[in-house]
Amino acid sequence: MSLFLSIFFALVSVLHSVSSSSGNLSESPCPLNFDAVRRLVNEGPKRPMLTDMNTQCQIVLQGIRLLRAEYLRTNGYFLPPVNSSCYESCRNFVTEFVQGFDIRTSCGYYPELISEACMNITSRAQFESLIPKSKLQEIKRHCSQSLEKSFACDSCTSKLSSLSDILRHGPGNGNGNVSDCSGYPFLYAAAVVNQFGPIDRATARCLFSLYFSARQSSLNKRHEIVIYGIVLGSVIGILGAFTAFWFLFIRSKKSEERVVKVTDNDEPSLVLESRTSNLARFKIEEIKAATMNFSRENIIGKGGYGNVYKGMLPNGTEVAVKRFKNCSKAGDANFKHEVEIIASVKHVNLVALRGYSTATVPLEGHQRIIVCDLLHNGSLYDHLFGSGMKKLSWPIRLRIALGTARGLAYLHYGVQPAIIHRDIKASNILLDEAFEAKVGDFGLAKFNPEGITHLTTRVAGTLGYVAPEYALYGKLTPGSDVYSFGVVLLELLSGKKACEIIQGKSVLLSDWAWELVKEGKALDVIEENMPEMELPEMMEQYVLTAAICAHPILQARPTMDQIVKILETDVPVHGVDARFWFSSFYDQGLCSINFTTTRISPRKAYSPEVPAHTDKSEYAGCFPGANPPTLKSDMKVRGTLATDLMAFG
Repeated sequence: MSLFLSIFFALVSVLHSVSSSSGNLSESPCPLNFDAVRRLVNEGPKRPMLTDMNTQCQIVLQGIRLLRAEYLRTNGYFLPPVNSSCYESCRNFVTEFVQGFDIRTSCGYYPELISEACMNITSRAQFESLIPKSKLQEIKRHCSQSLEKSFACDSCTSKLSSLSDILRHGPGNGNGNVSDCSGYPFLYAAAVVNQFGPIDRATARCLFSLYFSARQSSLNKRHEIVIYGIVLGSVIGILGAFTAFWFLFIRSKKSEERVVKVTDNDEPSLVLESRTSNLARFKIEEIKAATMNFSRENIIGKGGYGNVYKGMLPNGTEVAVKRFKNCSKAGDANFKHEVEIIASVKHVNLVALRGYSTATVPLEGHQRIIVCDLLHNGSLYDHLFGSGMKKLSWPIRLRIALGTARGLAYLHYGVQPAIIHRDIKASNILLDEAFEAKVGDFGLAKFNPEGITHLTTRVAGTLGYVAPEYALYGKLTPGSDVYSFGVVLLELLSGKKACEIIQGKSVLLSDWAWELVKEGKALDVIEENMPEMELPEMMEQYVLTAAICAHPILQARPTMDQIVKILETDVPVHGVDARFWFSSFYDQGLCSINFTTTRISPRKAYSPEVPAHTDKSEYAGCFPGANPPTLKSDMKVRGTLATDLMAFG
C-alpha cells in the first residue's frame, strides 16, 4: 500500500468532515463516502513506497472512481451533484499534503473528471437501459463472485471491456461526452453486480488496480521468539556481508587504476548535482551492461545523431537508451544542465527522462547518452503509417490528440520558464499500452553533435510540421507548437502524412485540408472506413479545429490551453477563413527532409547553403520502432521583402 494512496484517501476524508460542518457555504458538501475508504486504508499497514508521476496520477483517478462506485451503490447515481465541492476538495488536499503535486497541472485532470457523465448517463437505470439484457446477465455471471483469484478477475474484466463501445454508440446518445465511458462498466460492476461491493480489497484491486493490505493479526509468544531469532541472525549476516563488501570495494578501487581509462567527464561546477536532483547519472559500464554492450539486436531506432537501444536496468526496468555520437566534451556542462531541467518536468503526457551519461571511450570517442522510459506500443507514426497496423478507432485517436494537447499545454503554461518543443510530429508522440499519448524529445532539439552545421541561427524541425513564421524568420513562439499540433491532428483525422509526393508534386497535408474546408467539404478530410466514428457534425468540428491550429498566420491560432478546452468540451470552432497563397511554400521533393536553415532577413536577398550532410532521422524520441529514412539534399533559400514567403528551389 503506497504512502501516496494512504495520504490521498485519509486526507480527503478530513476535508469531507470539514466541508460537512459548513452548511452555509455556497457549494454543498461532497457526498462521496470518504469514511468507508478511510477505514479501508487504516485497516492495512502503512508501508511507504515511492511512485512516479504517472503512477500517482493513476492512483488519484482510480481512487476517485472507487469513491464514485460506492456512491452509485448507495444512491444509484454515477456522479455527485454538480454543485458539490468534490473536485476542489481533492485538488486542494493533494496540493497541500503532497508538495508540488497538483491534479490539474501534473495530471491534466479537470473538474469534468468528477462532474461530466459518459454519454449523459447519470443513473443506474439509464445505464441498464442502454445495455442489452444478455450482456447484463453475462456480467452478473462473471463479476458477482469474489474477484480474489486472478482467473475470476480476468474473466470479469474481459467482459466489462467490451461495454464501452455499446455506451458510445447507444441509441439517442450520439452527442454525449465519451471521456469516461471506459470506466463506467467497472463502476457498475463494483457497485451493483459484485456481492462484496467496491469497498472490498479484492474488488478494489481487480476493478480499480488499488491494492489494500489487510492488517496482520497479533503474533503469539512463540512466533515472537521465531521473529526475534530471525532478526538477530539477519543482523549478524548483514554485518558480515557489509564487511565483505567493504573489502571488495577497496580492492576494486585499487584495480580501477590499472584498467584502461574510460573517462566520465565531470566539471567542478556540477559535482553536487546528484545531491540536488533525482536524475540518475549512469556510468558507461552500466549503460553497456543494460544494452548488452550496445548490441545490434537491441537497436530499436536509428538517426543521424546515432542509435536508440532497448535496455534493462539491474532492477528489471526496461528503458530506451538514446546515444549521441561524434560529440565533444566541450558542451557537456550545458548538456547536463539541460537534462536536469528536462528531468524536473513531470506530467502524465510527457516521456519521463530517467538519467544520462557522458563518457569518452577508447576507439569510440566522446558520447552523450540519455535514458528514457521504454514504451512498448511505439509511436503514433507506427500506428498511422506502419505496415500491417490495424486502423485506430476514432475514440483512440481522440484520446491521443487530447493527451498530446495536454502535454504541450503543460510545457507552455505549467512550467517556468515555458518550454517550446520545436519538433512536434507523429514519430515524437509515443503511446503506452492504453494508447495514452506521451510527448517525447521536448527540450532536446539543441543536443545535436557539434560541427553538424556552421550556421549560427538554426531552425530545428521537420518539413510539413514547421510553422511558416519559424521556418521563414526564425520566430519561435508557443504558436509554433500549435501549428505542428494542427498538422498532427490532421494526420490523425485523415490517415495521411504531413507531406507527400502525389503525381510528382509535393503536397502539404495542411494545404490539402484547407482547400477542402474552403469548399465546404471538411468531411472529405476524414479517413475512409475509420472505426467508431462520431456523428458527421462532430467530426467536422475536429477538422475545423485542426485547420485553425495549422493557420499560416500566427495570431489566428488558438493557444494550447484553448485547444485542450475545445477537445474536452466540443466548443464550436470559428474563424476558419480563406487560406493564403503560401501553398507553394514547399517545392517538389522536400517532404521528408529534416532541415536546419538561417533566419531570413526581409531587407535583402540571399541564398545560404545548407550542408548536404544535414540529416536528422524521423525517429526523434525514446520509443521502440524504426522510422522511414530521411533524404539528404542540398537546399538553397532565397527571400526578399517582395516575396514575403520563401520558395525552395
